[in-house]
Amino acid sequence: MHALWKGTLSFGLVNIPINLFSASSEKEISFILLHKKDLSAIRYARICKKEEVEVPWNEVVKGYEYEPGSYVILDNKDFEKANLKKTKTIQLVGFVNEAEIDSVYYVKPYFLEPEKNSALAYGLLCEALKKTKKVGLARYVLHNREHLAVVKPHKELLILNELRYESELRNPAELDFTSSAEYKKKELDMAVQLIDQQTIPFHPKAYKDTYAEELKELIKQKSKGRPIHPQEETLRPTKVHDIMHLLEESLEQNKKQKKTRKAG
Repeated sequence: MHALWKGTLSFGLVNIPINLFSASSEKEISFILLHKKDLSAIRYARICKKEEVEVPWNEVVKGYEYEPGSYVILDNKDFEKANLKKTKTIQLVGFVNEAEIDSVYYVKPYFLEPEKNSALAYGLLCEALKKTKKVGLARYVLHNREHLAVVKPHKELLILNELRYESELRNPAELDFTSSAEYKKKELDMAVQLIDQQTIPFHPKAYKDTYAEELKELIKQKSKGRPIHPQEETLRPTKVHDIMHLLEESLEQNKKQKKTRKAG
């Protein structure tokens, strides 16, 4: 794996040299944009608005428009000069109970790998977090932006989970939704019973992107000129007067499935 960032993980007066790696990779199917008329690939170009010519990457710079038509050019060294310590440090600013952080704030995980001479301090922090059942609240700069994150143990490693800022979350009041539905106590009891019946342990390895497999099969069939038929009908919304009946049927179906699994 290629390190995205190298710097220091710091808490109190303890500084741990670390490397940061992406802990996830996208497995989506890649598609190429084509011109419908002749199926030629579409190419994106960097066009200079003034000269109307394509600009090569080695002539592209980053600029900030401080007033209309006037720009300041910045390079990578300039970004570091803004605050060298912040660009090279993941600073643990405190420790919190993980349960206090709503999952809506989580963005993306990263692995933190210790440098060879920092394994002892790294291992100590990892074990201390396990023992206290806390996570570290961190601030760091990546891609010219300051981020908020939590640092937590994952087996023998530390993981950094990037968080969203509160200001980045959209206000749900923008949605056209009011929770004014009136349900019966018996309906709620049955819904709770159904959830209890379908509560299972979480095993990440048991889940994979089955849609991608189906999409690959569709591509295979279409490449052979075969007609494509929908696999399933679109689900219809449940009508209000059907809820009780459908809950009862769902509970009964679960009981039958459990009996079948036991018999097998």
